[in-house]
Amino acid sequence: MRVVVRTVSELCITVGTLIVLFVGYVLFWTGVKADNDMGEQIDQLEEQWARGAVRSAPTTAPGASAAPAEPAPYESGEAFAIMYIPRLGFTWNKPVLEGTATDTLKKGLGHYARTAQLGQKGNFSVAGHRRTYGDPFKDFPKLRPGDAVVLTDGATWFTYRIDKGPYKTVPTDVEVIDPVPRKSGYTRAGRYLTLTTCEPEWGHSHRLIVWAHLDSTQPVEAGKPEALRR
Repeated sequence: MRVVVRTVSELCITVGTLIVLFVGYVLFWTGVKADNDMGEQIDQLEEQWARGAVRSAPTTAPGASAAPAEPAPYESGEAFAIMYIPRLGFTWNKPVLEGTATDTLKKGLGHYARTAQLGQKGNFSVAGHRRTYGDPFKDFPKLRPGDAVVLTDGATWFTYRIDKGPYKTVPTDVEVIDPVPRKSGYTRAGRYLTLTTCEPEWGHSHRLIVWAHLDSTQPVEAGKPEALRR
């Protein structure tokens, strides 16, 4: 009997140790690796742009009625832009990669491949982890209407302004990334941005959404947009 009790106790200790190690891996090591990966993605983009190797879809003014451009030829998992959200801190910047595959979202934010390209007519939609893998959208609930979301593809600065959210919905509500999302308040085609992340903070039962419109663009040569100046 004592042998059985000791064996069960040792088994419980082993299982408990494994659980603690796994939690430590999820909370710490995935964050360290993701931060390194995101930093490398940003460094590579900036080096690429500095060499003049800029690839982006042609853009038009927000009020223009041009037809949507053809999708940019980004490969799945390829970083192509950097996002800044001053509300989340003036040091907050994350790479945006093509696609939303599991491995892609471990390295940064992911562009829903079936949605519009950056700055183009339609709904440029981006997903990011709330927790783990660098916690890119940990403070997502702090976002408010009027906040700026700024992106650059190395040639142009795109400043979007949030109109609605954070809005809570379920994962099956895929209409949130439609060209004109029904619950966004938009009633006609435009140049929109949708950001999505998980809710609650450590769960996946719901999603938080914000919708924004393209407020302004300017060439990189003109310097940083007003929203990023301190």
